[in-house]
Order: sequence, then C-alpha cells, then structure tokens
Amino acid sequence: MARDEKLKERWTVLVEKLSAQFSDGDPLELDGIIYLVGVQELGNFHRSFKKDEKVNLMHIAICRLLEPYGYYDFDFFDEDGWPHYKVKEQLPPLKAGEQSVLMKEALVNYFLEKSYID
Repeated sequence: MARDEKLKERWTVLVEKLSAQFSDGDPLELDGIIYLVGVQELGNFHRSFKKDEKVNLMHIAICRLLEPYGYYDFDFFDEDGWPHYKVKEQLPPLKAGEQSVLMKEALVNYFLEKSYID
C-alpha cells in the first residue's frame, strides 16, 4: 500500500475512534484533534480552559507533534506544569494543503506511538 493511502486509512481510523470517544460520533476536525493532544500533553483532563489557555494547548500540541521532525525540542515544565518547547529549526513555508498533510501525519504518528491506533 502506498504511503499516502496508508496515511489516509490511518487518519480515517483515528478520526472515527476519537470522534466516537470525545464528540458523540460527530467527526472531529484537525484543530479539535490537535487540541486533544494539547490536553493530553498537559495532563490536566478534568477542568475547563479559558480562551488563551486553549490557544496555548494548541501550541503545546503542535510543538510536541513536530518535535520528532526536528522543529522543536522540549525545554521544561513551568511552575504550573505547562510544558515549554524551544524552536530548533524554523518550519519551511508550506501551502495550506501541505501543512494539513504534515499535521495529519504527525498526529497519526503520535497516536501510533501511544498505541491508540495501529
């Protein structure tokens, strides 16, 4: 199976599984899944987040997801337990479609690593 087909298949499985678990089956969008990764990485599951905290959760997720690609390195946890990353390498300019594929691939790899999908 071609790499793109395998990614598409795994992405579909991931969206279906997460949507069933977190949104009563309504398909989660890319941003929603990134947000879930941010909550997972923070490890603070049972609280509501303010708007600026939600933006920070998305940032945490993106840093964590792109860390294996060499763009970010984990730096430290602050006194409130929030992870911080430092930029290792600037992301190259990507078109919207390329950005979407990169994030989907990174999300699939993250959930493979966590043994959430296979």
